[in-house]
Amino acid sequence: MPTDTELIADVQEVTEQETAQTEPAEAQSPQKKKKRRFPLSIQLCVALGLILGAVILEIIAVNSTSFSDWYRAHIYPIWVNTYGRLTSLFPFSFGEILIMIAVFGIPASLLAMIVLLIIKKGRRKKVGKVFGYVYLWIITFVVVVQVNNCFVLYRTSNFAQTNGIPENQHTNEQLEMLGDEIVVELNEAAENVQRDDKGRIVMNCDYDETAKKAMNALGKEFKNLEGYYVTPKPIICSFFMSQMNLTGIYFPFSMEANYNNDCYKAKLPCTVCHELAHTRGYIQEDEATFIAVLACIRSDDPYYRYAGYLTALTYVRNKIFDYASDDKKAEFDGQISDKVWADIDANREYWDSVKEKEDTVFDTQTVSKLSSEFVDSNLKLNGVEDGSKSYGRMVDLMLNYFIDKA
Repeated sequence: MPTDTELIADVQEVTEQETAQTEPAEAQSPQKKKKRRFPLSIQLCVALGLILGAVILEIIAVNSTSFSDWYRAHIYPIWVNTYGRLTSLFPFSFGEILIMIAVFGIPASLLAMIVLLIIKKGRRKKVGKVFGYVYLWIITFVVVVQVNNCFVLYRTSNFAQTNGIPENQHTNEQLEMLGDEIVVELNEAAENVQRDDKGRIVMNCDYDETAKKAMNALGKEFKNLEGYYVTPKPIICSFFMSQMNLTGIYFPFSMEANYNNDCYKAKLPCTVCHELAHTRGYIQEDEATFIAVLACIRSDDPYYRYAGYLTALTYVRNKIFDYASDDKKAEFDGQISDKVWADIDANREYWDSVKEKEDTVFDTQTVSKLSSEFVDSNLKLNGVEDGSKSYGRMVDLMLNYFIDKA
């Protein structure tokens, strides 16, 4: 028989056990709350850490050209060979989908947040946190991708320095000689392509494998151009691109080379190669155009050769016409064959039709102005002092390259 003392001890032990079973539920509740909050703290730390890392990377790139060159040669290709390969699997432009999500999804999410904050009176803090972290990750994605896939590349050595091309100044006579040779080659190339009953070119070529092959071939002579190339893709909303005066766009958020499928088709081979040049780390517009022209005129495809010389003529002719007299302009234009003029006029008519088109969702003049200002500001922000005027520097590259090779 247990004594009274043993019974009291047993009762105390049972009471302590019951208390131990009931107290943890209350005692653990603050811990559970902490566990719920802790992952959010991890998200905040990771997101801010990534943004800080991107900022540091950009600062290093701005202050060290050699680091930027190393990054383009060794780190940037990693993103192309992983993320670029992944997005290339999609038969459509993944970048265009991302733009649509941003344009329609972000305003819709803001509206949803406001509604939830109104109806969820007791859980407003939680709703605010959820949406806050969603927007934080969007901002993190934009900052990190822009720096890694775009901004750092603006700080690399230029194409001439990277590939040992002279950077000399040239005379007007040398420019005109280059222009004359381009016209000769262009007129000859115009005879080797199919045309419709109006004399305009009918493009019998692809804008994918031929472009990749032409670009890869340049890798034997120039750095960073040999290797994997993403799949060029047309934009569904191509007319909107036309309103923005764009024939192509490199989209760093999807690592894609996108092109305007509505523009005059004779311009597409160079456009596609231009955007592919961006995906190999040559982000400067004049350099990408030079690379595209060279890739096209060296291609075995007659349509690419013609398109390459046609694009080269546009830039060189504009440079000559900056200073030439009316007689000189007439003399230069008189050398261009009627078949070439048919394509030049057709291209001009297309862009005129974009400006004149009515009943559009957005006003073309407004969209064009905003687009031009954005491109110019973006270039200047990334250290390109002359902004959009830098496009014309591809002629200097052509002069230095061809005179040196001659």
